[in-house]
Amino acid sequence: MSILLIAGSPSAPSRSSRLLQYAAEQLALRGQRTTTLEVRTLPAQALVHAEFGNAGLKAAQALVAEADAVIIGTPVYKAAYSGLLKSFLDILPQDGLAGKLVLPLATGGSQSHMLALDYALRPVLSSLSARHVLPSIYATDAQVIWSEENGLSIDPAILARLTTGIDSLTASLLALQEAAVTEYEPVHFSQVRCSV
Repeated sequence: MSILLIAGSPSAPSRSSRLLQYAAEQLALRGQRTTTLEVRTLPAQALVHAEFGNAGLKAAQALVAEADAVIIGTPVYKAAYSGLLKSFLDILPQDGLAGKLVLPLATGGSQSHMLALDYALRPVLSSLSARHVLPSIYATDAQVIWSEENGLSIDPAILARLTTGIDSLTASLLALQEAAVTEYEPVHFSQVRCSV
């Protein structure tokens, strides 16, 4: 099973990309394979003008298509996810997330932006036919701190939510994998019984 991490921040490093990196490390400890797509590295003109034939955009779309699950990280600006991420989601096909599990992560300046994930991002992910959008994880700038001396420091409450989200994602992927390999013997129609 493969998990794609989509970094929707226009800057690097960023708090949301650090949360994605932490998620990648935790997934690796659980034996999961991850790939990271930084939207800011895609061809800007092609992205803004939705040039669907652009090789860079096609490669990014292929990464999404090949993934079994997606973790999306974004900063929140003006009560919405980043415009850069919006531009990328706009170039995905209408069913671009079909059959995929999605875990949204976001960071913002204050708790007042917390609902941006549920009111702005979740409907878009659902419209792209995501199989299941897991509960969103939102952290304020004060809850995700980076320093050269100490590295990444995540507030214990956010850390607990991240752990729960990652555990839920991996358990759901495992269940889907097991369901895909379960084989059933075909039953002839004449053997089907129905009771009322």
